[in-house]
Amino acid sequence: MTTAPVVQAEHLRKSYGSTLAVADVSLTVERGEIYGVLGRNGAGKTTTVEMIAGLRRPDGGTVRVLGLDPTSDAAALHEQVGLQLQESALPDRLRVREALDLYASFYADPADPADLLDLLGLSAKRDTAFKDLSGGQKQRLSVALALVGRPQVAILDELTTGLDPHARRETWAVVEAIRDAGVTIVLVTHLMEEAERLCDRIALIASGRVAAVGTPAEIVALAHGEQVLRVRPEEPVADDVLLAALTGVRDVREAAVEDRALVVRGGGTVVQDVLVALARHDVRTRDVRLERASLEDAFVSLTGAGSDDPSAAPEPATTPAEV
Repeated sequence: MTTAPVVQAEHLRKSYGSTLAVADVSLTVERGEIYGVLGRNGAGKTTTVEMIAGLRRPDGGTVRVLGLDPTSDAAALHEQVGLQLQESALPDRLRVREALDLYASFYADPADPADLLDLLGLSAKRDTAFKDLSGGQKQRLSVALALVGRPQVAILDELTTGLDPHARRETWAVVEAIRDAGVTIVLVTHLMEEAERLCDRIALIASGRVAAVGTPAEIVALAHGEQVLRVRPEEPVADDVLLAALTGVRDVREAAVEDRALVVRGGGTVVQDVLVALARHDVRTRDVRLERASLEDAFVSLTGAGSDDPSAAPEPATTPAEV
């Protein structure tokens, strides 16, 4: 088995008219991993993977998938890459097994539809019309259709957006089963919990550029100066406390209206400064906790909280895992 990267993209760039969607994206996906492409809505994630999949032609840069050019070798590549789009639909009356049989007919050596139904937990829905499936079942069917050609690579775009927590976790288990079956996965998401749970490595995309690459733990470590302080005052904090204006405070949010908890993120002496400010204004606290920085904290710290204009993107951060 070759040890060459499954996906090698270098300096990808894409514009739509005067809008620069992808300014400069380079990433490398190794065989057998779940590689996350993580970013806010509008960051350029979907456009990036559409160029990787051959659905859009880059304005600049190069990309190879399994050694093939997605544009000039499209026919050969489509036999090897399964794609689940962010938004897709089937005819309302088409039944689950009918859809799989139809897609299987497009390939010379397709997977057994019955096996896919078992893998995706859809065997009991084989005769159900598309319109009668739940949101989670429709997503699992779209994954089954992406896998029916026995691809080496599966690109899953915003797979669990809009699903309830139970359906989301069921879908995560399916993604892990697919990886365990030997399929390399490129997972596009803006959900931090999803990326932290599933991904072996992550590329953080901000304003059309790669802000950082590494394992979830490595990316959190890049923002090691970030501190997360949770404070629950006995009374609402008055505006004149001005926590957000304190040196080192990056963000102040209300965590839960019912208990008036405040979550303060920042660096330096932020913990001491916040506690001193509260005491100075006679604000008593019931609970003070210093929490471990999460992937979400690291993402906000590394990508900034400003515009998704590519011209204002941060300089990339790197980890030892970056290629």
